Amino acid sequence: MKNQSFHRRLGFAMQGVRCAWRGEKSFRQQAVVALGIVFILLWRQPEMVWWALLLMNCGLVLAAELFNTALEHALDHLSPEHHPAVQVAKDCGAGAVLLLSLTGAGVFIAFLVST
Repeated sequence: MKNQSFHRRLGFAMQGVRCAWRGEKSFRQQAVVALGIVFILLWRQPEMVWWALLLMNCGLVLAAELFNTALEHALDHLSPEHHPAVQVAKDCGAGAVLLLSLTGAGVFIAFLVST
């Protein structure tokens, strides 16, 4: 699987996004929020630094959702039965998404207050 063409690797990446979109409600919700942020940016026309901060946060949250989905699927496959270590790993993945989401909310609030 190493050294695949860019086109093929892009296909794998898009398949991952499609899989998360179809199977993860939280990914769909976060994507809708990100789209809403884009519309608000288009409407408010803030300085470019706000575009960069808010879009970067949206990307980080969506990427964290993808990582969390990948982790959950791998752990469920490797350990179908309940195991405390698997639960800790899943909780930590969800916690990472939560922290990035809260950070994004904080940046968005700062944007609203400053513009």
